[in-house]
Amino acid sequence: MAVDDDEAGEERLPPSSPRDPSATPGAPTRDAKGRHIQVTHPDGWPPLSALDADETAPVEDFLPGSSASGVPLRIPQPIDSKRETPPPSPPPPPATRSKPPRPRRSIFRRVAKWAFLLVAGFILLSVAMVGIYRFVPPPITLTMIGDVFGGHGARHSWRSLSRIDPNMARAVIGAEDSKFCQHNGFDWQAMEKAWKRNQQGGRIRGGSTISQQTAKNVFLWQGGGYVRKGLEAWFTFLIERLWGKRRIMEVYLNVAETGIGTYGVEAGAQRYFKHGADRLTTREAAQIAAVLPLPKHRAGVNPTGFTRRYANSIAARIATVRTQGLDACIR
Repeated sequence: MAVDDDEAGEERLPPSSPRDPSATPGAPTRDAKGRHIQVTHPDGWPPLSALDADETAPVEDFLPGSSASGVPLRIPQPIDSKRETPPPSPPPPPATRSKPPRPRRSIFRRVAKWAFLLVAGFILLSVAMVGIYRFVPPPITLTMIGDVFGGHGARHSWRSLSRIDPNMARAVIGAEDSKFCQHNGFDWQAMEKAWKRNQQGGRIRGGSTISQQTAKNVFLWQGGGYVRKGLEAWFTFLIERLWGKRRIMEVYLNVAETGIGTYGVEAGAQRYFKHGADRLTTREAAQIAAVLPLPKHRAGVNPTGFTRRYANSIAARIATVRTQGLDACIR
């Protein structure tokens, strides 16, 4: 661009100088002082008249499509002040593994569970009781409790087997269980004979061994029934395994009912003969043994009828038990 100026060719253009709208590109113009100004435009630029036509036109209307180097220029986009950028959405929570619904147990399974717990608890309790009574005398039995509530009382005095006359043990072996030292708690032949005899009618006879009677007297109640018989068999099995024959005989002679409200041969000897069980004669031992099947209905002193005859038979068996060694397991 060339400028005619008398001041060393310095270009000056007052801001207040009016622009000639009729000026064409390349045509000379004048400033406020009347000086001639030659205005030229580089190639690609719009004429000045385009600015006069619309001074508010956006910049991209007159900017070239590319820079001098040929790189496309970035055209700024208008900013809408009214449109707000939405806040960023929070990240999704971490996925948690949900537990599958717990299936409801059937009534059968619940009943089976409780039945198993009851049976297991009963087994543990029964084994514990038998283990304790292996060393500790049973303090009381259900039969004794029944006599106490019935008003008969319960006379009971414990004596070890070594302090009881041997004839007393021989008397009960001869009267009730001649195979006491041979069987394992059950005399199956005697039980079969008793069952066949009871099928014919008449007086009910039992085939229980001394071990079975001891289990019943210590842990259970008197009377029949399949439940009581089943429990009796279980306790008989336990005492045979945990006690041994000598302890079974000792407990039996101390808890067996020998009269109304009287338990054990020591209390029976004191009641009937006014002395201890360590001084029993053969006849006295036989009379006490004759009372054991029905202690509330048989007399231990001056027996008559069947009780007398039964006592005579037992007295004769005592000698057989001693001579044949049927009491060898308790000597």
